[in-house]
Amino acid sequence: MIPTFAEATAVKATGTHTYSANFPSEWCIGSVTHGGVVIATLLRVAATHFSTTLAKQNQPHTIILQAQFLRRTRAGLATFTVQDMKLGHRTSTIHISLTQDGREEVVAYLTNTNMSSEDGLTLQTEWSPNPPLPARPIDLAKLAAEGEDADWVVLKDLPFPELRKAVNRVRMHVPRNGQVQPNVIDEWVRLESGECFSMEGIGYVSDMWPQMMEGLVRRQQEADAKKQPVKKGDDELAWLWYPTLTLNLDIKKVIPPEGVEWLHVRVHSKQIKNGRYDYEVVVFDDTGDIVALSHHVAMVLDGSRNTAKRGTDKSKI
Repeated sequence: MIPTFAEATAVKATGTHTYSANFPSEWCIGSVTHGGVVIATLLRVAATHFSTTLAKQNQPHTIILQAQFLRRTRAGLATFTVQDMKLGHRTSTIHISLTQDGREEVVAYLTNTNMSSEDGLTLQTEWSPNPPLPARPIDLAKLAAEGEDADWVVLKDLPFPELRKAVNRVRMHVPRNGQVQPNVIDEWVRLESGECFSMEGIGYVSDMWPQMMEGLVRRQQEADAKKQPVKKGDDELAWLWYPTLTLNLDIKKVIPPEGVEWLHVRVHSKQIKNGRYDYEVVVFDDTGDIVALSHHVAMVLDGSRNTAKRGTDKSKI
């Protein structure tokens, strides 16, 4: 039985400032826990901490997350240690350290507030996505039932599904006529289990989309093939791994307690150079409101680095 998203990101308090989780292998990329699962679990640790140990703060909503992925995580038991860094009237900040087998693997700062009582200056910036988002309306009921509508289609036959198991936990729907440009990804996403996205789900979708890199590689292969025919097999995609180094998350809107079935994700990359690249991510709800903004710095590595035996020297990625 494949664990649900709620089960995959569940946490248990083991003290006032310590928590545990158990990452399932079904939510991994190769041997490494999917980064979105890690981020979602960090958000769940914060939610639990602010509803128990820091309940008097009345600050249930994480609005800022800044995470550094120091080493590879893996399926299995993980321990989270929380430090209360600043407790304030309007916002409070905690530090979370994720360890496995004595290795500190991820560190993060999270800032919480009560978004329901936020008050302050509000202005219209006139910002809009560039290039524009695909035209609406979209028939989400038809997408759920049939996997497609007039303009969107469920993505099938993704590369290396047996290794990228976490990708099989969602249904990603992309524009029927292709992405608007090579360095942009648009998708409507929902959980394969039928669960609705909670606030923690924002962390997951901020790191879940069809790999832009592979589309760019295919594009280059097609251009090269026009110049010189390639041998059979030479155009096959290599098993690549894209580990996140840093991920910042800015949450703008509270998801209702019952959750939401669909989120729209726009991903934009500016430069891919020397095996390092950036992602800017905007998450929208089905009304078109911004739910969250995210920025990543990631690497491109040979897939063998993902599954290599972990050293005893606490080595990095």
